[in-house]
Amino acid sequence: MARDQLSRVFAALADPTRRDLVARLSLGDATVGELAAPYRLTPQAISKHLKVLEEAGLVTRRRDAQRRPVHLEAEVLDQMTAWIERYRAQAEERFRRLDALLDRMAAEEDGHRQEREDES
Repeated sequence: MARDQLSRVFAALADPTRRDLVARLSLGDATVGELAAPYRLTPQAISKHLKVLEEAGLVTRRRDAQRRPVHLEAEVLDQMTAWIERYRAQAEERFRRLDALLDRMAAEEDGHRQEREDES
């Protein structure tokens, strides 16, 4: 995923309404009117949110007879997940190394404590 698109995707998902729209679209395609129904927003306001999601590549709109359903492009979410997972795995490895170091330090301290007790 190009860095610019990744920035657009994260920026688009920074808004809670847009995240909610993505969650709702993960259940299936819906029209602007269907997406606007549970909100106190006009269909025009929902359309503006959808435009941001569309520019980020997260959704597409198509014509289906008289309907214009909005479709979630799940592949973009897969690409985001892969990007996040790469850095999560690196962080996990650092934490594993830190845990091992702390375990060694604790074991050494226990050994020194035991030696002092044995000397007493």
